[in-house]
Amino acid sequence: MIQQIYPTVDHPYSYELNKDFTFDAAHSIPSERAGQCQQVHGHTYFVNITIAGDELDDTGFLINFATVKKLIHSRFDHTNLNDHGELFSPLDADRFPTTEVVARTIYEIVQQHLDGAANRPQCLQVFLRETPSSYVVYRPKRRGRAV
Repeated sequence: MIQQIYPTVDHPYSYELNKDFTFDAAHSIPSERAGQCQQVHGHTYFVNITIAGDELDDTGFLINFATVKKLIHSRFDHTNLNDHGELFSPLDADRFPTTEVVARTIYEIVQQHLDGAANRPQCLQVFLRETPSSYVVYRPKRRGRAV
């Protein structure tokens, strides 16, 4: 794994966890303005997920690293993102599988899992690199402002 430097999130939490991993997936963007990206093509996506909180769970983890990876890798690796109709839509630009939307969707999946945890950690940031020179950072807004 390449050592990366990520944008940091200012937060008040005691613990911050970052998990890096990759997954391989195809997609296409259903818009004429997407140019060549309108055609089905693939990427090795590189993901960094930042999770923070003040309390550890009953195993001493904020969340198990393996759980974070499994939530995303098991779902998306070696798939066509467009085939995930419960997450992406060819009819709604806000749900096209662009890098921006995939990053936001990863956040939603992770945060939904965290919402069920007794120690209530928070997903603060998803860094998603689509190519060596192109990436997106998604940070949810909280109480009218970014975290």
